[in-house]
Amino acid sequence: MPVFTEFASKSRDLRVLPSFALPLPRLTPPFEPTVNDGVERYEVVIVGAGPSGLMLELLLARYGLSEESLLCIDSKPSTLKSGQADGVQPRTLEVFKTLGISDEIENEACQMWQFAFWNTSSDPSRIIERKSVVPEVIPPARFRYEATIHQGRIERIMETDLLRYSKRGVQRDTKLIHVQLNEDDKEFPVLAEIETRGVRRLIRTKHLVGADGAHSMVRQCVGLKLEGQSLDHIWGVIDLVVDTDFPDIRRRCAIHSPAGSVMVIPRERIVTGEYLTRLYVQVPGMANPDGDIVGAATPVSEHDDARVRRQKVTKEGILKQASDAFKPYYLRPKSEESIDWWAAYQIGQRVSPEFIVNDSTGVPRVFIVGDACHTHSPKAGQGMNVSMMDSYNLAWKLAYHIHGLSPSSTEPDQPHPLLDTYHLERHANAQQLIEFDRKFSTIFSGQLDTEESGMSHAEFVATFNTGNGFTSGCGVEYGESMIVDRTASEGQDSPIRGDDYLSGILRPGRRLLNVKLRRHADGWHRDIQDDLASTGRFRVLTLTSNDLLSAQSVSARSLQNVSALLGTFPAGVIEQIVVHPQLPREFEWDSLPGCVKEHAEMRFYNGSELEDAYGIYGVDPHQGAMVVVRPDGYVGIVVALGDVDRVGEYLRRCIRTR
Repeated sequence: MPVFTEFASKSRDLRVLPSFALPLPRLTPPFEPTVNDGVERYEVVIVGAGPSGLMLELLLARYGLSEESLLCIDSKPSTLKSGQADGVQPRTLEVFKTLGISDEIENEACQMWQFAFWNTSSDPSRIIERKSVVPEVIPPARFRYEATIHQGRIERIMETDLLRYSKRGVQRDTKLIHVQLNEDDKEFPVLAEIETRGVRRLIRTKHLVGADGAHSMVRQCVGLKLEGQSLDHIWGVIDLVVDTDFPDIRRRCAIHSPAGSVMVIPRERIVTGEYLTRLYVQVPGMANPDGDIVGAATPVSEHDDARVRRQKVTKEGILKQASDAFKPYYLRPKSEESIDWWAAYQIGQRVSPEFIVNDSTGVPRVFIVGDACHTHSPKAGQGMNVSMMDSYNLAWKLAYHIHGLSPSSTEPDQPHPLLDTYHLERHANAQQLIEFDRKFSTIFSGQLDTEESGMSHAEFVATFNTGNGFTSGCGVEYGESMIVDRTASEGQDSPIRGDDYLSGILRPGRRLLNVKLRRHADGWHRDIQDDLASTGRFRVLTLTSNDLLSAQSVSARSLQNVSALLGTFPAGVIEQIVVHPQLPREFEWDSLPGCVKEHAEMRFYNGSELEDAYGIYGVDPHQGAMVVVRPDGYVGIVVALGDVDRVGEYLRRCIRTR
């Protein structure tokens, strides 16, 4: 047996564990609540631990908020066990991939690749027939399918990862009693009363986020309201293991039959080895708005309101309606134990006019996310996804504000506007989504190819295709703001050619489309989104021109100047990614500027060998371009190669310099 002397360090203990996200640097003093007055103090309190609340807590914990500064409460005793959301969009999958938590969903969810459209047949004996089958996801995306898997599994996946960063995780069995702005303590101006298993206590926090659903207590307490309407359509939804001879039961389907409309959502395999199916089944009904909801729909009689209609919906009625809509095919539960969950709901599209409440100095203190600030129908698979993307947008901005990474305001006595962009971006997105959802839900609830409907089958399919940017999550575009800059470099034409932004042409305000690249250092075939990990960092992506190998070229000078620029910001907040086009000859590291190996050795790629990154992004390989990608994966600015000054101006608007 060989004899050897071994030397090790304590840090090696970490090498056998999964890697952790590096926290953002903190420029403000570490959080230490010092007041001993019987009131707990935090920097951020999150109310609600559904998908949006868990996403926000997970991100903030990863970004470096300590357990002492971050609290998430939820009234439920555990994660969801049945029902509710089940669809995960391609864009949401991309985000989960950047968090390193997508494997279970990729491997075990049902992957919906196609959408089949069924309509009333011109042949009365056939009753219904398949009219067309289209791709479920039309825009280019890393994941070309929508995944369906139980919301409770999504929550459990996020909470499991959260517990790597927080021993407490979610404080459950805890409900919010009341919250208000009370500036007696100006550092912690949000005062809330919470109750855990009958014990009440007061807490103060710098910021509070309401992720507590459509009937949000946070929203009600701070005086915000949902505005919109409830459509006169009531639907039943049921999850079951189905026995049927319908040929498309494992495809997503929209069925318009003489008996009514049904949406088929194939679901994941369960522990018995069988596969679930979700059915959305139309039930005739009309509705009135409830509670703090403003606006009205079609007038209804006192004896025929939505609440009464929903209470009349039964499991047997849903199954009977579905069975009639599927004729001439049969459809029934596989056994008496095959029904997992069912419910009745009313279609409504509503949005709060404000997603933020400020204190008296203009600092955003209370935020609402997810269903607390917008609601819509479930059939486009938006609710859970859009809710989590609200949190994904807010988290890095909140972390930068708390950590002191955002710069001082250029306006005297005014807070820096970074947090305000949460409302600007997500409210506009919610409005666009609701407009699409209202149209899609209305036409889905009616008959097609009839004089009464005014909508043909072809128009219905075209509406789905046009709205696929929303339903996939890939078409979100944020408007111009301090963090979305579309102004051209002075005296220069735009470095971008083309305007098919959904297909990947670079545009500030849109996500950076994934492309396949070959890494120079080791030949690894990688996805560029793997270098956009959700760690709260900005990235400067330099798409060099084909002059890279010349020591005095624009590409070489640009890389050197970018490296010098990034040295003026806090260490570790900005990362470099460098991509080159087809070059005239083979090269080694010593043919490149030394800063490439020093700052981007494992983020230096060939952008032409696997996919044409330059063609996809609309960049001329003879000209190149420079791109700043925000921490949420969205493009902030695109400038001509060499215009490092513009890159610096943009970054200084977002990040404090040393």
